[in-house]
Parts: sequence; structure tokens; C-alpha cells
Amino acid sequence: MSLIHDERDNLRPGHLACPGCGEAIGLKLVLQAVGKKAIAAVIPGCIGIIIGPYPFSTFKIPFFHTAFESAAASAAGISNALLAQGDEETVVLALAGDGGTADIGIQSLSGAADRDENIIYCCFDNEAYMNTGIQSSSATPEMAWTMTTPVGKIGRKKDMVGIMSAHHIPYVATACACFPDDLRRKVATAKNIKGTKYIHILSPCPTGWRYPEKLTPNIGRLAVETGCFTLYEIRNGTDLGINYEPKFLPVEDYLMAQGRFKHLAAKDIDQIKGHIDRHWKDLKRRAGASSSS
Repeated sequence: MSLIHDERDNLRPGHLACPGCGEAIGLKLVLQAVGKKAIAAVIPGCIGIIIGPYPFSTFKIPFFHTAFESAAASAAGISNALLAQGDEETVVLALAGDGGTADIGIQSLSGAADRDENIIYCCFDNEAYMNTGIQSSSATPEMAWTMTTPVGKIGRKKDMVGIMSAHHIPYVATACACFPDDLRRKVATAKNIKGTKYIHILSPCPTGWRYPEKLTPNIGRLAVETGCFTLYEIRNGTDLGINYEPKFLPVEDYLMAQGRFKHLAAKDIDQIKGHIDRHWKDLKRRAGASSSS
């Protein structure tokens, strides 16, 4: 992973996130790809910690710090204000975590997608409410430990990518902070498309996932290589393309590297394997249907 500081960076060094924060890595890459002519709407959460306290900021681009539930609505307002001024060049970002997207912010996000607002919405998914104490969100994987699911979460992770693609917006993609070239390419792609774009970014969290901070790049890559997280993109709700075919390493390599899954029994891991197999087969079927149409 090449993350050295260069002229593309819109994120200054010295952020306040935890060591090994996957969200900080992902945010650095997003801001590199979006360029200098951009404005961000940011909600409270780990991203707010990365930005830093007023009047100091790690951001080199302007940003508007908005309420937890209104990242998409605020970004849409900024986008329309720029359009009224005749500015069609400035890229407007909405930056939020999984709690502010899949739970608290889903109403304003769905509304923005329904109106096809010209924004790029980036969900940095660390799979729980991390900066308030590791509480479960609807993006927390099944059977994962959190402070509010001490014996493991009941129920599956919410499919935000499926929900957003069902809005038939121009562009939806998954990405991982530990696959930098893929993430930057997807942000650059979204930048050149008019309308609502949604990018769901897996952001490994050593604090909440319970692994040593130095392992963040390994954990992110294992999520993809075991099939637990897949890299693909969808255009206009139907045209699906798979961006990376995993090696399908043993899923235990990913799960057992994290303290939040240490309680799993063999039957639990087999259940997760079954979900991965079905998900991959469904993606392959949809990708095949897209290529033949």
C-alpha cells in the first residue's frame, strides 16, 4: 500500500483517530481521488475525530459539519447552492460512518437518492458505533461481539449496497481501505458521473474489532480474500460488475484474527461460510446477466 504524502493529499498529517484506523486510511484515499475542487458534508463520528477540533483541521478542502442524520441532505443543499451560482465543477461529498448511514441517516440518504442529487456519498463502514463505545449498528455482522451484543449480534448485516442500488442511482460501489487503487479508481469514476453516487468502504477498526493496530492492512485484505467482503460496482441499479475475484482463503483466517469473533463455534463459522457462498453465487449470476444483456 503506497500511502506516502504527495501533492494529491487533501488530508494533513496529525489526525486524532486511533492508531491503525482503517477509516483514516480510506478517507486519505478518497480525498486524494476527489481532487482540490471539492466540499464535504461531515457528520459526528470517527470522521469528526479525524478532522480534529475547531479551529484546527486535517482537511485541506472546505467542509460543513452537520447533524448526525443529515449528511446526504446537507450535501444536497450544498450541491444545489453551487449549481445556483453556476458552479458545476466543485465535487460535493457526504462523509459518514455506518451508523450515520444505515441507521440514523438512511432517511435523508434515500431522499437524496430519490431526487438523484449530484453528490458522492461515502459510507466508511467499521461495522459498529465505534467512537461512542463500540455499540452494534445494523451494519454489524452476524454473531460479532460489541458492547451491546456481548454474546454476538443476532441477525445479518444490512445490505446497504443492495438498498442503494434499488434506488437505480447512476453508480453504487463497494471498496476497502486496504485496496487503495480500487478505492481511488471508484471515487474518480463517481466524480465524472452526474447524480447520486454511493460508495460503501470497509474500514477495519483495531479498537472495535479487537486486533493489533499494525495488522489493519492484513485484516482488510483478508476480508476481501476470504469473500467476507466483495469488491463490485453497479450502474443504474442493474449493471453489475465484479472488480476482484478473491482467493477464497479460509474464512477462519479473517474471523479468528479478531477478538470480536473469538467466541464463534465451528457451526457458527460454517453458517458464515454458507452465507458467503450464496452471496458470491448471486453476484456471479447477476454479473453474468449484466454482461449478456
